[in-house]
Amino acid sequence: MVSGATQGESGMYILSNNKQEEEQPQSPPMTEDARKNATVEAIQQLGQTVTPTGESNIFCMTIIGQIEGHIVLPPQNKTTKYEHLIPQLVAAEQNPKIEGVLIILNTVGGDVEAGLAIAEMIATLSKPTVTLVLGGGHSIGVPIAVASNYSLIAETATMTIHPIRLNGLVIGVPQTFEYLDKMQERVIKFVTRHSNISDEKFKELMFKTGELTRDIGTSVVGPDAVKFGLIDALGGVGEGIRELNRLIEERRKANTGGMVQ
Repeated sequence: MVSGATQGESGMYILSNNKQEEEQPQSPPMTEDARKNATVEAIQQLGQTVTPTGESNIFCMTIIGQIEGHIVLPPQNKTTKYEHLIPQLVAAEQNPKIEGVLIILNTVGGDVEAGLAIAEMIATLSKPTVTLVLGGGHSIGVPIAVASNYSLIAETATMTIHPIRLNGLVIGVPQTFEYLDKMQERVIKFVTRHSNISDEKFKELMFKTGELTRDIGTSVVGPDAVKFGLIDALGGVGEGIRELNRLIEERRKANTGGMVQ
């Protein structure tokens, strides 16, 4: 009997190619359109993309639009979902190739507890962090902006500081206002602990009247934010990356006992 042959119903032997049968068809390489679709999906789901694909030791995270917390906002709102940012920060902390994190903000604020959760995670990272406010870092974006090791703000950017407020049903009892006051104190303590602004000055800006037409508070422009001690310095992307590289170099020296190879 011929090797690799099978006997048909008519008794004739039919040759078969065992090698071809054993080989599995290979999946075609990813096309350019497929790569573009994957990038677009990453932008839609996480608001981020890995392109350009050059290797970098810096992880860049963007916080834009409204910070979405426990309630899903309407689809027409541009939002940053805090449940997307938390695993990204954990991954950056665990990845040995990532040596620093650059956080870029252009946010109108949003959920207080979600914003504070993001700010606390940034503040407790062991790797160097730099925050950069572009456009605006309003409301609960203020604690996030000051949570890093070094903070920068563009000259034309603004930060709105105002008291917190409640949405939905509000029960008109003293306990409601006590709860608001306690939550506000959490924000004030975090900001004053992670920046050079005093408690008195921050409260003065927060409760100022006559400046905002429909709210209590202050809109602080970039140079004033630096003057008040809220932000460390004026700058942009270039200054942010340079400062982050400096902090990374200092961390390397500290970990190697002052010797860098």
